[in-house]
Amino acid sequence: MNGSLVPVLSAARVLVVAGKGGVGKTTVTAVLASAAAAAGHRVLAVELDGKPVLSRLVGDIPLLELSAPAALEDYLRDHGFGRIAKRLTASGVIDVVSTAAPGIDDIVVLGKIKQLARTGEWDLIVVDGPAAGHAVTMLTSPAGMHDAVRGGPVRSQADDVLELLHDPARCNVVLVTLPETTPVNETIETAFALEDRVGVTLGPVIVNAVDVGPAVHAPGDGDRFGDDWAALVQAAEFRRQRREMQTAAITRLAEALPLPQLHVPLAAASELGPDVVTKLAAAVTPGSVR
Repeated sequence: MNGSLVPVLSAARVLVVAGKGGVGKTTVTAVLASAAAAAGHRVLAVELDGKPVLSRLVGDIPLLELSAPAALEDYLRDHGFGRIAKRLTASGVIDVVSTAAPGIDDIVVLGKIKQLARTGEWDLIVVDGPAAGHAVTMLTSPAGMHDAVRGGPVRSQADDVLELLHDPARCNVVLVTLPETTPVNETIETAFALEDRVGVTLGPVIVNAVDVGPAVHAPGDGDRFGDDWAALVQAAEFRRQRREMQTAAITRLAEALPLPQLHVPLAAASELGPDVVTKLAAAVTPGSVR
């Protein structure tokens, strides 16, 4: 296994991967799961968004597609309502409950993850969490429910989830970004929001799609190749500018957010799959400004 991933994968039993939409959060979830599985860990990947992308990336790694209705059904069954659980969830009661008690859907989903972690069946549970804004809302829901509910099973569930989130040996949040200005800005804001409002431990920030290839120089006059020469110059200049912007974004991230960084290289393949994910897991490097 890539040595740079060892601290991330051994820090906690549950890793929640979060980031702005479009930064490759699901790919990073698969990379972490793949690296852990390659090291011999019993790994469970959890998909919360209901999209089939993660299932195409993790290969043979066990995958759980966890939705609020399914988590609520399990919760009702565990609390003595097994006979009506399916009927209630099939009728859309989760939508009614969510409207009446905001955050309850997040509570039951996080409660299910907590329950999976407690079984001891898995060494690591990697959760493909929601986009950054929703991630903050989801992870602050237990505290809100703790303050709003005086007692009963919902309060107990919220308290148990809070214990999970506040224990760095049990749960870490890994933020994913791209080496670009807007994703970096949102990552910094999300990190401070999670620390201030949730109190969860943040793992290294993972910068995805980093151009780690050798420096590119525009071809000189002696390298002319007919009509292709202008295109080569333009491509080299574009990549040089992109590398400069990438370096500036990574530098700003390091200055604003005093957390370790891990860099996932830009995938050369046009279509990601388990084989590409395995190669990316092996190529992850500790963050350094280039």
